[in-house]
Amino acid sequence: MASTKISDFLSTVGQGVKPNMFVVDILWPATDGATGDDKTLIDLLCKSAALPNSSVGTIEVPFRGRTVKIAGDRTFDTWTATFFNDKEFKARSYFEKWMENINTHNGNDAPLFKTNQSEGYMAEVRVKQLEKNDQLNGGILREYKLVHAFPSSVSAIDLAYDSNDQIEEFSVEFQYSYWTVDTPQTTSLTGAAASGIADVRPIIK
Repeated sequence: MASTKISDFLSTVGQGVKPNMFVVDILWPATDGATGDDKTLIDLLCKSAALPNSSVGTIEVPFRGRTVKIAGDRTFDTWTATFFNDKEFKARSYFEKWMENINTHNGNDAPLFKTNQSEGYMAEVRVKQLEKNDQLNGGILREYKLVHAFPSSVSAIDLAYDSNDQIEEFSVEFQYSYWTVDTPQTTSLTGAAASGIADVRPIIK
């Protein structure tokens, strides 16, 4: 029988997991991207993101008046993050340059069209769920890594005379091949790594 005691609930949920405690790290392509203070700027300006999802398709097979459902292929949806626009447009310009190196506007060529991450246009994006008392040097509850990621869309920024008391923001949509997950609580995902669903290993702090 489920407990109805508030004390039992509080002892289980603890401080809870807060959606505003997160960090997004982009490991920019080696040949292009932010470094040093500019990279920190990108991290700080990320207003919102999401822990990535995935889904398994369904194959429906008719059998004697019934429909038997069989698991199909796994798919990974696009991932989107929203950023505040800094006054020098640094954050936006990095993403625009990244996409320009995938396919240039005027020349219609692809300077970085290589799948090798050290030379090409793909990179790794990391989404870290933090504890409330985290100081960005520990306290990571869970870390997702988007593998072979690259931006496919940088949203428009709407301009208007009546847009008062606002800071401009824009969204970047990423494509990626798959994600892996790191977590200190490896026992909660026993067997996941062996099945190929996720790469589970302790975070090195």
